[in-house]
Amino acid sequence: MDPILIFKALSNETRLRILSWLKEPEKHFPVHEGGDGLSLGVCVSHIQEKAGLSQSTVSHYLLLLQRAGLVEAARRGQWTYYRRNERTLRELAAFIGEQV
Repeated sequence: MDPILIFKALSNETRLRILSWLKEPEKHFPVHEGGDGLSLGVCVSHIQEKAGLSQSTVSHYLLLLQRAGLVEAARRGQWTYYRRNERTLRELAAFIGEQV
């Protein structure tokens, strides 16, 4: 876990919202037709639609969150699905509890 990389990824309101939406995807996103329910995560096109930003911007945001270890990506055919990496989020919570 790299706390500096994580805090940089979280320093953007939309990236923080994406992480929040992914906490309860069934409340925020429809099930993608090509996917396996929401077990794989949320299709990037649904995240892009909800964020109201261009596909390239949302893809960049998701890449930053992935590099920080906050989300995981799964590719199925032409679609990429994202979900939260709960292990990293627990480590971050513990880090904050111990360091701050």
